[in-house]
Amino acid sequence: MKQVTLTNQVLYLLSISAGLVVANLYYNQPLLHQIAVTFKVSEAEVSNVALFTQLGYALGLLFIIPLGDKVSNKKILQLDFLIMVISLIAAGMANSVLILIISSFLVGFTSAIPQLFVPMAAQLSDDQNRGRAIGIVMSGLLIGILGSRVISGFVGEQFGWRVMFYAAALMMIILFIILKYKLPRIEPQFKGSYASLMKSLYHYFMSDASLRLATLRGGLAFAGLSAFWTTLVFLMQDSFGYGSAVTGAFGILGIVGALAATFVGKISSNISNNSVILVAVSLLIVSWGILLFSGNSLIGLMVGVLLVDLGLQSLHITNQKIIFSKNPEARNRVNTIYMVGFFIGGAFGTVAGAMAWGHFQWIGVSILGIALSVLILIVHILEKAKFLR
Repeated sequence: MKQVTLTNQVLYLLSISAGLVVANLYYNQPLLHQIAVTFKVSEAEVSNVALFTQLGYALGLLFIIPLGDKVSNKKILQLDFLIMVISLIAAGMANSVLILIISSFLVGFTSAIPQLFVPMAAQLSDDQNRGRAIGIVMSGLLIGILGSRVISGFVGEQFGWRVMFYAAALMMIILFIILKYKLPRIEPQFKGSYASLMKSLYHYFMSDASLRLATLRGGLAFAGLSAFWTTLVFLMQDSFGYGSAVTGAFGILGIVGALAATFVGKISSNISNNSVILVAVSLLIVSWGILLFSGNSLIGLMVGVLLVDLGLQSLHITNQKIIFSKNPEARNRVNTIYMVGFFIGGAFGTVAGAMAWGHFQWIGVSILGIALSVLILIVHILEKAKFLR
């Protein structure tokens, strides 16, 4: 591979780009109530828009990201951005929930490319600075996830939900132009066929127990967070009478947790991975306990959001540090396995969260979050006892 120096300029370009692209996945969440009103469908039906966006992302991770070990990053970006922009425009023009679901699936599929940036940062860093590099890129990515809800909530409230998709398409056009000229070209070393590339995913998954465990931990944690964000808009509407702008503003609180990525990455070299995981999972359990009793308390919801995002972020960074410490020749494929599991968990959380809300309202969603977090703790304990290896 052509050696490229990971300067701070390149590192922060990767971070900002990751955030801007991944935001496409979450613009629709604070807008679900407005979309349901527009098309006169139920909350359960409109949740399919968020579900298929996440499923598209998971499949994009599975089929696009492994190519980072075989095809130049510039070639991947060129086709990917074209489809992404067309899909965002189609989503804004959708005249039915079905069209919006199909468009959202393609938006999710093409918005997987930030996961090329994380292993790129890891690959171009030395062992001492790898945690910092991953943390900075992940900070940008997670700020994009959380900040997208703030932006879309405001835009939806002021201009309508369709405008958000048109604005996103314009941002992607501008970003592609910047990446075209500023992003270093990476030429990977894998020379086999695409079929052999995909088959190797199975090999890495089956041969690396730490990868399997990290994937399970990440998927369970993100399932809880997805259940939270999918149903928060319904809670805010039903219990407080607030619209998408206030719901999206909760993303500002989550950004505080996301900013911890850089800090966690810096200190992770001095603290054992098991210790960080234990603290992170404990934060998740406590945060869901607070949320359980905060169905009518904005302050409780605010504290819960801060803690749940901080816990997830700390767990996520540690998971990625673990998986990137092995198999340097296949970091994109290893990241693919981890992130596919991560977002399959997110898709599950979206469905389970909608079902829990439909049957038990906010109490059901909170109990679901607690159960998922406790399950992570059980996995962690069994891992330390070597029962899962």
